[in-house]
Amino acid sequence: MIGKLKGIVDSYGEDFVILDVQGVGYVVHCSSRTLQNLAPAGEAATLSIETYVREDMIRLYGFRSDSEREWFRLLQTIQGVGAKVALAILSVLEPGALATAVASGDKAAIARAPGVGAKLAARIVAEMKDKAPVFGAVDPVLAQLSGAVEDRSAPPAIADAVSALVNLGYAPPQASAAIAAALRAAPEGAEAPALIRLGLRELAR
Repeated sequence: MIGKLKGIVDSYGEDFVILDVQGVGYVVHCSSRTLQNLAPAGEAATLSIETYVREDMIRLYGFRSDSEREWFRLLQTIQGVGAKVALAILSVLEPGALATAVASGDKAAIARAPGVGAKLAARIVAEMKDKAPVFGAVDPVLAQLSGAVEDRSAPPAIADAVSALVNLGYAPPQASAAIAAALRAAPEGAEAPALIRLGLRELAR
């Protein structure tokens, strides 16, 4: 099983790169984001690899990092998400942004990927929240606050502060992130007006 390839970029296709490793050209399928960030033809490149073996084919998928590959694997544990859709999601969201979208319940961000409708985006957010590894790069305060706001268990001051920012035109994930940042700066027990002021300050940065 191939886990990593290091070689010279030979050429690019629409959704793949041919990587020359000591004279052998490997066709490696990648997200558009990964392809855009690889070196030009003739230069060295290294990719983490996921190998799929089927009765009629062997296909290699390449990633710039082990974290991106882990997301590729995790996404496909969701019903309705295959390799093509997983790559489409990773084309519009890098791993950190995808983790934040899941933690904050930002279904719209995930739905930007081709082939991902509103129902599938909602399923991805709901089921990924139960998979601990995805939150490795996410602020735990944001993850906890977003969940509390969604299930209406957040303290009134926090819920009111998030609601106020949403009413001002900010998207719920933005509002939650701003109040999560405000909670770190505010004294314990701060009321909604103070959290709103601090949240607006964060959004203005």
